[in-house]
Amino acid sequence: MKKIEAIIRKSKFEAVKEALHKIEVNFFTYWDVTGVGNEKKGHIYRGITYNTSDIPRRYLSIVVSDEFEEKTIRALIDSAKTGEVGDGKIFVSNIQDTYRIRTEEKGNQALL
Repeated sequence: MKKIEAIIRKSKFEAVKEALHKIEVNFFTYWDVTGVGNEKKGHIYRGITYNTSDIPRRYLSIVVSDEFEEKTIRALIDSAKTGEVGDGKIFVSNIQDTYRIRTEEKGNQALL
């Protein structure tokens, strides 16, 4: 099993969610985060300079079976990419095991 963590633009969240549902990744958690990125310049709006180095993003945590790893990553990239600085990052790590508390199922069965 793999844990896929993605940091994406908030504006792309609905497209990402739809892409994940389309490939039958129906369970994941997410939360709003703020990070510091490579963009160093500020933006001026009505004479006020806004710091854009602190960037609001959405953080997704997804656990999938090994067979779903590549298509989950592809769905994330295809739906979150704008081609501009700040599109985000994807991190992949191994998960030793998983359990469903309600039924006590273990492993891939607990992910279904």
